[in-house]
Amino acid sequence: MRVLGVDPGLTRCGVGVVEGVAGRPLAMLGVGVVRTPSDAELGDRLVAVERGIEAWLDEYSPGYVAVERVFAQHNVRTVMGTAQASAIAMLCAARRGIPVALHTPSEVKAAVTGSGRAEKAQVGAMVTRLLRLDAPPRPADAADALALAICHIWRAPAQNRLQQAVAAHRTPTASRRQTTPGVSRTPGASATPRTPGTSGASATPRTAGATGTSGTPRTPGATGTSGTSGTDPAPGASAAPRTSGASRAPRTLKGRSA
Repeated sequence: MRVLGVDPGLTRCGVGVVEGVAGRPLAMLGVGVVRTPSDAELGDRLVAVERGIEAWLDEYSPGYVAVERVFAQHNVRTVMGTAQASAIAMLCAARRGIPVALHTPSEVKAAVTGSGRAEKAQVGAMVTRLLRLDAPPRPADAADALALAICHIWRAPAQNRLQQAVAAHRTPTASRRQTTPGVSRTPGASATPRTPGTSGASATPRTAGATGTSGTPRTPGATGTSGTSGTDPAPGASAAPRTSGASRAPRTLKGRSA
């Protein structure tokens, strides 16, 4: 794996190329700084950064480009220049179809030194040791660019496995895609017609007026449980006359005393 590390900046843009794989000794292929005059126009400075990065891409043909992720700082002017140089590096890589990876300063320090709060001197010392150099690269921007390349070589395999696992989890399995075919109903087939008025398996038609469980028809006017038929009054017969003329006992009225 060959990686071009870019430590973005308008005045000094550090660049460094490292080749190797995780778990094996690494080799530095080149390191340097792309400089632009601070008194030049912004557009001219950005063009100079682009030409410098393009020259490094032409010479070393890296398979990946690692750029430091820009964080907000108190100095707005400084962070704006850093972000603009970072965009130029990503543009040059994207134009050639080279994958770009962004790493935070804490990630780079933790990968190289084991501590995300390491000082620049510690980063330079570890870069010198890992790449078996005679002296730390100067200026510090060049050492930071090499540290970015080392960080990506060591972290890329784990990141790729994580991305593959996420992609496999999102892709539905073959068993989920297969559906059990449903049993189709014969065209034109209909359910067995049901006899009107029947319910249950052995429903017997009920005789009108019948009650109880025996099903025996009940004689109109019959009452009671014995089943004996009652006698209806003969036509024209009337009930016993009610004695009329009975009056209530007279009520004594008491006069008001004078």
